[in-house]
Amino acid sequence: MSLGLWLWIITIVFCTVFLIISLRVRAKATSSFSQFVIGGGTFPILLIFFTQFATIMGVGNFVGHAAKGYALGLPHIVFILGEQGSKIIFALVFAGLAGRMTYKTLSELIDDLLVRDKITRLLVGIIASCIMVAWVGGQGKGFGALFHTITGANEIVIILFFSAIFILYTTLGGIYSVVWTDLFQGILVLVFGAVFYFFAFKPIGFSLATLGAKMKEVGAGELWSFASVDFLVLVTKFVTGVIGILAAQIYWQRCFAAKDSKTARNGLLYSGIIAIILVMLTALVGMVIKVLNPNLDPGQAMSWFLQNHIPTFVAAVIFALILAAGMSSADSNLNSAVTLIVNDLVLPFKKDAQDRWLVRLSIILTIVVGAFAALAAIWASSIIGLFAKAYSLAGGAIVPLLIVGLIWKKKRGEKFTMGTKNSNVTPWGARTGIVVGGVLTQIPALGPYRNLIALLISAIAVVVVSLATKEKTAA
Repeated sequence: MSLGLWLWIITIVFCTVFLIISLRVRAKATSSFSQFVIGGGTFPILLIFFTQFATIMGVGNFVGHAAKGYALGLPHIVFILGEQGSKIIFALVFAGLAGRMTYKTLSELIDDLLVRDKITRLLVGIIASCIMVAWVGGQGKGFGALFHTITGANEIVIILFFSAIFILYTTLGGIYSVVWTDLFQGILVLVFGAVFYFFAFKPIGFSLATLGAKMKEVGAGELWSFASVDFLVLVTKFVTGVIGILAAQIYWQRCFAAKDSKTARNGLLYSGIIAIILVMLTALVGMVIKVLNPNLDPGQAMSWFLQNHIPTFVAAVIFALILAAGMSSADSNLNSAVTLIVNDLVLPFKKDAQDRWLVRLSIILTIVVGAFAALAAIWASSIIGLFAKAYSLAGGAIVPLLIVGLIWKKKRGEKFTMGTKNSNVTPWGARTGIVVGGVLTQIPALGPYRNLIALLISAIAVVVVSLATKEKTAA
């Protein structure tokens, strides 16, 4: 049986399983808006761990990071340390705080604890949703490239097909569909991941020294070194990864969905530790592929490897791994994007909205946002490029406000509690910091350090404008 046929069989089986799960949880998920987006804040450690882990290990982490490893070599590891290591930072610093609260979004937390300003909440919601949409689109793009290379199917058709699947089972069961399919998918990722890495590193005898030597043999020795890369460029890559994750709704939403702060912290901590190891290994796999064939388009590296260096059945198993990871990441981010839009762009301006109406609106917006993400996937030039742009925008706009707001307390000795504003940040300080940080990250003329520049200037703007408008906005 050909690999292409295996791919379609596995896809049909997986989609059927996901649909059954979604139908079984539909009634509970649609009983209220809180149930639809955070499961009422009741999920145990098993579900929190696997939904975090499965979400992290999206198709971008198996296809996109392999492509970047192929193209950039070891310097890309620094971006991964920031992107994936930030989950550990988040778990240790922020997850405990989020886990003892029942907000639905990061924007709502910032609004209630730090600013009390509808405009700020709206801005944060819009910008934070960019990361989610980029991730959904990235999964579709990854599947499109993979299917096109292996089966010859039209890439755009595949993107649209998988986008429709993401949309279908996310509309049916909300966060419940997400966490229960993630449990299934996360187990598959752990099991099949071991198989994948075994065959991936077999060509170099499981030796990094051998990989380094072979990189030099194929004329790619510079990719096996950090020497030619500016130190501040590496720092910027690291920071870009970190700030993007700190602004990502999916991780905050899982914490709000956890039954308590310990569950939130440990679920993200353990999943983050495993993920950082696996994603770094995937980047190294890209370098292994470089050794095997140095003349590929990086975006086709993983597909070529599966077709030419892996037994057909094993390649099919590995595809199951990629499919599970991608589907999990897509549904999680799609649900999070819709949660942000409904909770922060609609609800603050329609406080009399009923649960039934909010759930119905969430379902409609899942279709709309999913379609938009599919178009973004078709437009984007690369998976990781799509992620990095969204990371930069959201991180530069939101993270300085979040950090300044949490540190710059009105009452230093008091913990943050729901319903109590305890920050010196003013609405105009928050708005200015968001706009300044977001705009600066998108100005190429600032050079490779623009994310660092944006973070610093945004934080300064939050403080300076807050001081200047303190009396005007005092409650």
